[in-house]
Amino acid sequence: MSASQQTAGTTGAHHVVILGAGYAGMAAAVQLAARTKRRQDVRVSVVDAHERFTERMRLHMTATGQQLAELSIPALLDGTGAQFVRGWVTALDADTRTVRIDDDRVLHYDTLVYALGTVADTPSLPGAEEHAHTLNSAEDAELLAGRLARLRLTGGTVAVVGSGLTGIESAAEIAERHPGLDVVLLGRGEPGAAMNPRAGAYVRAALDRLGVTVRAGSDVIKVLPDAVELADGQRVTADAVLFTSGTRTAPLAAAAGLTVDDRGRIVTDTTLRSVSHPEVYAIGDAAAIRQRFGVLHGTCQSGMPTGVHAALSIHRALKGKQPRPFRFGYYHTPVSLGRADAVVQFTRPDDRPRRICLTGSAAVRYKETVTASPWPTYGRMKKTPASGALWPRGGRYTRTQEGR
Repeated sequence: MSASQQTAGTTGAHHVVILGAGYAGMAAAVQLAARTKRRQDVRVSVVDAHERFTERMRLHMTATGQQLAELSIPALLDGTGAQFVRGWVTALDADTRTVRIDDDRVLHYDTLVYALGTVADTPSLPGAEEHAHTLNSAEDAELLAGRLARLRLTGGTVAVVGSGLTGIESAAEIAERHPGLDVVLLGRGEPGAAMNPRAGAYVRAALDRLGVTVRAGSDVIKVLPDAVELADGQRVTADAVLFTSGTRTAPLAAAAGLTVDDRGRIVTDTTLRSVSHPEVYAIGDAAAIRQRFGVLHGTCQSGMPTGVHAALSIHRALKGKQPRPFRFGYYHTPVSLGRADAVVQFTRPDDRPRRICLTGSAAVRYKETVTASPWPTYGRMKKTPASGALWPRGGRYTRTQEGR
């Protein structure tokens, strides 16, 4: 391996490598880099395959041809001292503490933050990888947008597989933007089933108003070139299929020997460190983070606080202090129903629905505020790191501020 193929590990500085620049990874990167930029003995590198930040909460908008703002990861990191490394992570070696990028570059780390997230679990559904669209990335969403634009000229049916939040938002957005297409939402459960009765009914009424055909109790077992096949033997004709049912993690962590759960997520201790490799922190969707009520499910709502907490934990460890436990509680579930409608279900810390919810224009404003908040939040943390040290969690605050 030539010297030009290696990065870090030779300067004597403690090298923190953050894999993934999604919501969680960027929170960790900005928080840690802003706190350590004056230290000569700490280096921070952020690795991602794209320079453009992917607003995953808006990908259903990209999928219907709507143009989003260009958010640059290097531009946000500018001034923090963090280095941006563009490339695909192709291997992780926990024994030598190295990460391989694009197969021809190697990063050496002292501390690793694993924030590679998840992608649609298309291998779990026969035919999905060959015939279904996903919202794994902006590029994937743009491919679907192109397909829908062509269908708009001829008419046709779009099948959305999965009646969870992504499926609901996608079906509503497609139906609103392409009223000439037939949209079918297929899932085992009723849309909005996890919400309180009023909010759930509002979701279903909105889908009906938009002309979405909801087929609850449908178990899709195969995607064909022109249809989806159900467990009961029926087929639903489809000119385009969007798969939103289930996610999976990259096999990198398991292949490297880190302890993972049955979904491939890195199992962490209370401070978000890997239980098998304490020099590795796992955050966001790629981590199995246990709280009193169970393991967190992946959302921006929980992902960004895990990133901030990991950064604070690393900063404490670099100062010779013990990292503090992470505590989190959910507080809302905002769901867009096209551009002019939405519902916000407020929740208990364990994600059970409360009686209160917002609907209509008030929910639209609330949802847009939430969706737009990550980038300004990163900007504030860049200028004032302490602004991210306290994060609301279901009415509680995690005590991770320096000095507490």
